[in-house]
Amino acid sequence: MKTYKSLVLLFCIPLFAFSVMHKYYLSVTQVEYVEDKQSVQIITRIFLDDFENLLQQRYNEAIVLEEHEEMVSTNEYIELYLKGKINIKINGEAADIKYIGKEYDLDLLKVYLEIEDVASINSFEISNSVLFDLFEGQQNIIKTNINSKKKSFILVAQKNREVLNFN
Repeated sequence: MKTYKSLVLLFCIPLFAFSVMHKYYLSVTQVEYVEDKQSVQIITRIFLDDFENLLQQRYNEAIVLEEHEEMVSTNEYIELYLKGKINIKINGEAADIKYIGKEYDLDLLKVYLEIEDVASINSFEISNSVLFDLFEGQQNIIKTNINSKKKSFILVAQKNREVLNFN
């Protein structure tokens, strides 16, 4: 029995060590069309440490993503970055994405975005290359609820765009 336990430990320890060393890079973006408000509401969840690292490398080394320690300009940097990395076309027209704000949720940053004055959606195109410039293995999960139809997909650097048709 003692030999059996030793063998199990011998095989399991390297597996645990490998899983601890490997980190997953992903974000989750929820997109919902609220027809009665003629609004597309977007919530993007990004791991704090990954996003902070990116903002520091790209804009300012002093950026800290902590509620009581952030710089006055942090929201401007977040908005600037996300508007360059998340692009949406509705019915073939580029949409103006409005930055609403953010909130901290444990180790995640939740960013709220909105597209106003959307009377109807026949086609919806989204590209999301958030953190692709920092992490080779980054995956961005997109969950949509548009015209009462739910769809989910994963965007990666090689395929960072998806088109949904509702005709």
